[in-house]
Amino acid sequence: MKTTQYGSASTLALTLALGAALYAAPAFAAEPGEPAADATTIDAVIVTGTRQTGVRAVDSAAPVQVVDSGALTRTGQSDLRLALSNLAPSFTAQAFGGDAANLTLSARLRGTSANQTLVLVNGKRRHTTANLAVLAGAYQGSAAADLNFIPVAGISRIEVLTDGAAAQYGTDAIAGVINIILKSDDHGGELSGTGGAYYERDGETSSLSANVGFAPSDNSFINLTFENRFHDFSFRGAPDARIISGSVVAANPTWPTIIQDYPYVNQIAGDARVQLNVGSFSAGLKPSENVEIYSFGTYGRKKATAYENYRLPNRLPSVYPGGFSPRLETLEKDYAVTGGVKGQALGGWNFDLSSTYGKDDHEVRVRNSANLQLFADTGATPTQFHAGDFISTQWTNNLDLSREFAVGWATPLNVAFGLEQRDETYEIKAGDAASRYKSGSQSYPGFALTDAGKHDRDSWAAYIDLAASPVDNLKLDLAGRHEHFSDFGSTDIVKLTGRYDFTPAFALRGTASTGFRAPTLAELNYSATNVSPTTAFVQLPPNSAGARLLGLDGLDPEKSKNLSIGLVAEPIYRVTLTLDAYQIKIDNRIVGSGALYGKISGTVANAAINNAIIANGNILDPSVGTTGINLFTNGLDTRTRGIEFLASTWTDLGEHGKIDWTLGANINKTDVTRIAAPPAGLGGSVLFDKTAIANLEHAAPRYKVNLTSLYSSGKWTVNLVNTVYGPAWSYTNVNGSFFKDEIKTSLITDLEFAYKVTPSLRAAWGANNLFDVYPDKLNAAGTAASIAAGNPGVALYPSFSAFGINGGYYYARLTYSF
Repeated sequence: MKTTQYGSASTLALTLALGAALYAAPAFAAEPGEPAADATTIDAVIVTGTRQTGVRAVDSAAPVQVVDSGALTRTGQSDLRLALSNLAPSFTAQAFGGDAANLTLSARLRGTSANQTLVLVNGKRRHTTANLAVLAGAYQGSAAADLNFIPVAGISRIEVLTDGAAAQYGTDAIAGVINIILKSDDHGGELSGTGGAYYERDGETSSLSANVGFAPSDNSFINLTFENRFHDFSFRGAPDARIISGSVVAANPTWPTIIQDYPYVNQIAGDARVQLNVGSFSAGLKPSENVEIYSFGTYGRKKATAYENYRLPNRLPSVYPGGFSPRLETLEKDYAVTGGVKGQALGGWNFDLSSTYGKDDHEVRVRNSANLQLFADTGATPTQFHAGDFISTQWTNNLDLSREFAVGWATPLNVAFGLEQRDETYEIKAGDAASRYKSGSQSYPGFALTDAGKHDRDSWAAYIDLAASPVDNLKLDLAGRHEHFSDFGSTDIVKLTGRYDFTPAFALRGTASTGFRAPTLAELNYSATNVSPTTAFVQLPPNSAGARLLGLDGLDPEKSKNLSIGLVAEPIYRVTLTLDAYQIKIDNRIVGSGALYGKISGTVANAAINNAIIANGNILDPSVGTTGINLFTNGLDTRTRGIEFLASTWTDLGEHGKIDWTLGANINKTDVTRIAAPPAGLGGSVLFDKTAIANLEHAAPRYKVNLTSLYSSGKWTVNLVNTVYGPAWSYTNVNGSFFKDEIKTSLITDLEFAYKVTPSLRAAWGANNLFDVYPDKLNAAGTAASIAAGNPGVALYPSFSAFGINGGYYYARLTYSF
């Protein structure tokens, strides 16, 4: 029996008991000088959010959460996105995606777009995926860095800056920065193997990893990591409504026997199958005391396959007498390499000169499919197609300089400045001739010649950062940045951060900043046709002839204003907490439009939309009755307000061990504050329907609370994580009618036991979503309307569920350290 909302009364009681223990913890005795629970994170020296050296997370003027490798491992997640989501309250991972987005899932900070968070590796900008999420939903438009190509076993720690940092790091850092620090150990290593599956006995997962460090010489190191991961299909759907009604069976009496897996033939509602091999390296050489030559990088290959909607036996009986279930497949290569030299020279100046190149290449294939119009015209059709390719590259060059000057203040003035130059490309390659003939291959038409093209941009930036304490206990950091883009011109952005420590146990901090994000090349230029058995929608590039016909012409950059104020306190012995309130205003936000219908059930709904499709050169399947377009536009402004809380402590149980406690919470709300009037060329259609607005304002959980307790005693450790996801909702659009889908507050419990078999061998077993909690089901009226419109009606749960649709997952892990 599935449980929803809070899972069970016993789970809720357990969480409340843990919460009470967090505040009761100081009643236990402790040895003088014993470290705080999260000493590895609070006392960690950070490199994110500041240009100064030697700054600890607890002393930072900006909110930075540090997650170490041990915490990532204890989540039981081999997927870095999901592991980080378990630990950082402001970080939410996409659990399920539609169509090609299911092959490259994304994540975001503070309820904003995934594109508004910058990912760094060892402080250097990470390239983005070439796979743009185009279908409507909370993650529509995502084309951020794919975290799956960074092996978890190669990570030393992750620094999460939850503050606008565009003035420090450049475009994309509107919501914050995720800086992944790779291991640099020059000795030892680790071998690890994990296996697991969902409670429903699908989604089988296995992972093998190896990490080793060694020193070729006294002044050098090399650290290598390899990881192999496999995750199989899952399915959480209903029978295909098109094949089970009495009238259909009466008219087609052989279908129940000739259709494989009848009636659960449509497997679209579930996880994709993913096979991933990825490696990373980090290396350094110090030819002298003041100079270090370094390099690091990653390389990965991924094969991902997702089911598409089942096609009925009457679609092409001479080739598929039992109907067919197309599969979308991507063969992906992703790599990045950085080389640089850093040190100290020229009278005490610190320097860092580096170059980073990254590339993501998707070959898109459609299997078990057909081109119906090609078959009608020629009597033959392939069953496998090369639908085309997405390719993105990014080459970034940086020079960073810094030095401290004694100016008579409480601390020296740290002056940092630098330059950044970046080249980017985005390319779509056309599919093979059969995949793009007329309406193209079923489920995923090949990219047409009019879709194909290669696009590029170059940019450069200069920044300056001044940081110091003018008087005791006051920290100030002022950053300014000038950026110039070849396609969008220039912009200037600034950031001022301050912190004042009133006592050793209490400090206030705050930030005011402006930001800027240029549209990604994918948002500007992606073009394709997205289809289902009953619909065909063209994704119009914003600068295309079809878009211009509707009165739209390209995209403008986003501009943002960030404000935050917070406190850092140690209110009682052994308890450390931070509380930050923030506001993010984004003008001209780039978002996906709602569904703009040209035809509904064969009847013309808007001739202007149909003319735009023709102007774009698209040929749609004539058997499909509902058609239209989607596109990205700057048509609105948003404001996100929230509060973020982190607290940590530890409980000494004497000879019975110790419990480390961490409580984190993020509460936020996004409001659309302005919607531009639609251009007259749309012919009365609106750019943003109820679904598009709800995806921005309500599809993310209203709040997220993580309570983690780590019990350690001798050879045993027990890690218990309770995560509460607040309510979320959105609409399903069925041919212009809207049905509200809601997910109520839900509690997800993760539990892991680990035992040290020998000093080198550790065994662990556990469960994610221990109590098998599912989100609330889709609106029954919406499902009925969708079925009445001729759709399969397979989906049971909202795709925007932050904790997924698969229920409980169990696993075991064995780790050998040397």
